[in-house]
Amino acid sequence: MGKQQAPHIVWDWNGTLFHDIDVVIKATNASFEEIGLPPITLERYRELYCVPVPRFYERLLGRLPTDEQWEVMDEAFHRHYWSLADSAGLAEGAGELLADWQAGGLTQSMCSLAPHDRLLPIVRTHGIEHHFIRVDGRVGNSAGGKAEHMERHVAALAATVDPARIVVIGDAVDDAVAAAHVGARAVLYTGGSHSRTSLAEAGVPVVDTLAEAVTEARRLAA
Repeated sequence: MGKQQAPHIVWDWNGTLFHDIDVVIKATNASFEEIGLPPITLERYRELYCVPVPRFYERLLGRLPTDEQWEVMDEAFHRHYWSLADSAGLAEGAGELLADWQAGGLTQSMCSLAPHDRLLPIVRTHGIEHHFIRVDGRVGNSAGGKAEHMERHVAALAATVDPARIVVIGDAVDDAVAAAHVGARAVLYTGGSHSRTSLAEAGVPVVDTLAEAVTEARRLAA
């Protein structure tokens, strides 16, 4: 089978399809309490958050954490996050949008910085795995960005999907960076980790709903 000329969406998971920002804030503040930092509001988090995550802590603390401090922070956050993750659900309309895209004969996949061994079970729990031709989570440490993971993801799709027809939908500037890295386009969604102002700095379309994101993806890939 040759490469399709139809659009292909690469979805982000956390903060995009999975509406977990409230869990992220709770886990962040629980981990902050452990290491003696004051709590952070959602607005402040969205204002400061960036990938690689150690840079977020640099913005917060005024300095980069040491490797040892980063390990403690990272472990604490993930411990709290995964204890709370079952309380979060899919973003509004996500299931219907995935089903409609697939029913239209179009393909989609997922590339996430969530650990791969954690990602697959939670995607299956929400009953949406069958909508994707590939699901890739992060393998390796969590200190880096998505670009290299996206490169591997797109390489795995290379037999059937043209990167020029790919649109990445995510909630972070890093999603746009990863898309550009592989020659794809991007649409950024305001329901996750970034403020609209910080997303606008990426220079790609910014939307407030996933339905708008899909409409924009269709337009960009036309």
